[in-house]
Amino acid sequence: PRPQRGLLSRPTVAEVYRYRRHVDGALLDLLADMPEQHAADIEQRLRLGIEHEIQHQELLLMDTLYNFSVNPLLPAYHTPELPATNPLPPLDWQTFKGDLIEIGHDGADFAYDNERPRHRVWLDDFRQATRMISNAEYLAFIGDDGYRRVELWLSDGWRTLNTQGWQAPLYWFKQGNDRMHFDLTGAHPLRADEPVSHLSYYEADAYARWAGKRLPTEAEWEHAASTQSFTGSFLDSSLYVPQPARQPGLSQLYGELWQWTQSAYLPYPGFKPLPGTLGEYNGKFMCDQMVLRGGCCVTAQDHLRATYRNFFRAAERWMFSGLRPAEDV
Repeated sequence: PRPQRGLLSRPTVAEVYRYRRHVDGALLDLLADMPEQHAADIEQRLRLGIEHEIQHQELLLMDTLYNFSVNPLLPAYHTPELPATNPLPPLDWQTFKGDLIEIGHDGADFAYDNERPRHRVWLDDFRQATRMISNAEYLAFIGDDGYRRVELWLSDGWRTLNTQGWQAPLYWFKQGNDRMHFDLTGAHPLRADEPVSHLSYYEADAYARWAGKRLPTEAEWEHAASTQSFTGSFLDSSLYVPQPARQPGLSQLYGELWQWTQSAYLPYPGFKPLPGTLGEYNGKFMCDQMVLRGGCCVTAQDHLRATYRNFFRAAERWMFSGLRPAEDV
């Protein structure tokens, strides 16, 4: 059962490597003598399998962080030399004019079925923050009793907060009077300019409400992101922690942290799952989950697209998740 998976002591590392060699060998044999009539189907399944493995490589680092966090020694997994950064630019807002836009994927290159089909969405005028919310800005929310004010929270969020005893984002803790943070580089004083991470949807929504804003819809997010280049901190950067915004203007659309949207994870109009068992890959999860966009600091850069839809339940916060507010104009 899933809740008991962490109790398993086998297989050993050697057995895992042996099984991997067996699978790799079988795949190479298949590709060397691939029946022509099945080539397209085999290629589709192999590509999906590779992309799925890339997803789990990201999730393994998220799991590693959680596992290390319950170790009383709070060990570091990775100790990079973090780059020097400029002072955090002020939080600003970029306006987008309302229009009938298109979102979703329609190209021949790889995309998951939940990104298709490309379709039209009407957007009213809106503004979106030029960067993600920082630790210092989120600390102001905590200092204003953000975790104690019922009017800021969705009903389920308030119940979850009280049941689980939330008082701050996951991996924040106090050492004397100092605010500390644990991440894959170990325990350290809270870095004020870093984007606040490991937030649930409930926390992101409560902060936005406290600030007099809201979370963007996934269509708004994609519309804004489609104008931006793929710059940011990814797995390829080998930092494993989100980096502060470095310059004024719209930034941090990709990498750093998955960004919560206010959109429920639902099929697009005209969605058709892949045939057979491949159709279970995304479609069966389209219930009781919220969409996140943009990737994070442990996402492989070439795994991402502007149309990529991630999804988690509203109470989950073990993943690398943050927020970027929006507002109506």
